[in-house]
Amino acid sequence: MKRFHVNMTVADLDRSVAFYSRLFAAEPSVQRPDYAKWMLEDPRINFAITTRGKAPGIDHVGFQVEDGEELAEVRTRLEAADAPILDQADTVCCYARSKKAWIDDPDGLSWETFLSLGAETYYGTDDLDMDAGACCARPEAATAIEAEPAANADAGCCAPSSSCC
Repeated sequence: MKRFHVNMTVADLDRSVAFYSRLFAAEPSVQRPDYAKWMLEDPRINFAITTRGKAPGIDHVGFQVEDGEELAEVRTRLEAADAPILDQADTVCCYARSKKAWIDDPDGLSWETFLSLGAETYYGTDDLDMDAGACCARPEAATAIEAEPAANADAGCCAPSSSCC
């Protein structure tokens, strides 16, 4: 069963964690100095906040899937949307390893589809460069299907080779 995903950039993580913990009547399932995530069942959502984005607000939305079959199903839907897709076969972001694909809607909102493969001890490959921006933000430079890592060398931790949520 798919889970809706929302990733937001916040200005003050502690204030936002307190606010969303009260709003959701639950503590985050993951919390780090720059990131927090709630895995809620009602509504079924993966809601994440981070201080790593460019500006406060919704960074991206998407679907978290439970297995490879669901990931393939959603990937087929992305292809039907007739827009450039960025695939990431093995990536680290938001303290998790995953397989994912990205697509932008007609107004530029990034949609992420992903299968989590396990926890990681670091946010993503941009840990050494805190100014690189949000790890989970779809790279703006990616405009071609199956973008090559070299073409996205400036995309921070979301280059297709080993990054992102």
